[in-house]
Amino acid sequence: QVQLVESGGGLVQAGGSLRLSCAASGRTFIKYAMGWFRQAPGKEREFVAAIRWSDGNTYYTDSVKGRFTMSRDNLKNTVYLQMNSLKPEDTAVYYCAWRTAVTGTLSSTHEYDYWGQGTHVTVSS
Repeated sequence: QVQLVESGGGLVQAGGSLRLSCAASGRTFIKYAMGWFRQAPGKEREFVAAIRWSDGNTYYTDSVKGRFTMSRDNLKNTVYLQMNSLKPEDTAVYYCAWRTAVTGTLSSTHEYDYWGQGTHVTVSS
């Protein structure tokens, strides 16, 4: 089992910034990538960003490219999501997820093994 704890959510005005953190503990020796997903009210959970532990390569959904940056700290088993130029449409519950599978699609929610409890991000206009 891997436990994930997110933090850093909150209320921010449009154009502002937030930094989310996700700390992993437990059986963290088997790992391939971590992802950030979000779910707005009444909508399905969607992919935001992912990072591979081995080389730090990152992947983003188009709507956040140039505004969000995902990074990792291997020693702390922690990932971060720096969110700049926030928009009201970024409002959602943000979840981090742990993935052990090497093959497949990083943007697929079905291919992640463990999930955090989520942190709320609200962007006011």
